[in-house]
Amino acid sequence: MITAYERDGAAIYRASFATIRREADLSAVPPGLERVAVRMVHACGMTDLVDDMAWSADFAGSAEAALAAGAPVLCDSSMVAAGITRARLPAGNDVLCTLRDPRTAPLAARLRTTRTAASVELWRDRLDGALVAVGNAPTALFHLLEMVAAGAPRPAAVIGVPVGFVGAAESKAALASHPLKLPFLTVHGRRGGSAIASAAVNALASRAE
Repeated sequence: MITAYERDGAAIYRASFATIRREADLSAVPPGLERVAVRMVHACGMTDLVDDMAWSADFAGSAEAALAAGAPVLCDSSMVAAGITRARLPAGNDVLCTLRDPRTAPLAARLRTTRTAASVELWRDRLDGALVAVGNAPTALFHLLEMVAAGAPRPAAVIGVPVGFVGAAESKAALASHPLKLPFLTVHGRRGGSAIASAAVNALASRAE
């Protein structure tokens, strides 16, 4: 026996977002970030994700302004880049992931770090005013913070939601407490991931839910 199921894509989205708004506690989320939180929850199916979210007061405004001005979106993984809906981007923004750049592996060996962290080095000429989306590697987020602390150009805003058991919680705590006070959005603890990072970008890119 085949179970009856909803086939209308738009209806599925409406019902999903309504369920999230009904079940998740969004009371502490400012209006400018509410649709971002909803999409992040939608990407992982965990309504309690909101409880671990943290952000700077200037994050939403800084990220939206950067996208509207045509800033690139710099991604730590191909999965983050693939999850960004290009049609939602307001200014035909470039979406860049340098993990597969032929310079990355030799650079990682020279720096004695991961390939993902080394790939962040290749962002230097696009970093000023960019929107950064880290959804996979804690080492990428750590390296970004090290670069900025050492004088690299400042991104407009950072979505820092790497996932994992080694360094994920620590890298996100470092982002939230960074002395240069970068505009940030994160999910404290081990949870995160590429789908959550790209969902945040998609929500920031367009006010249409």
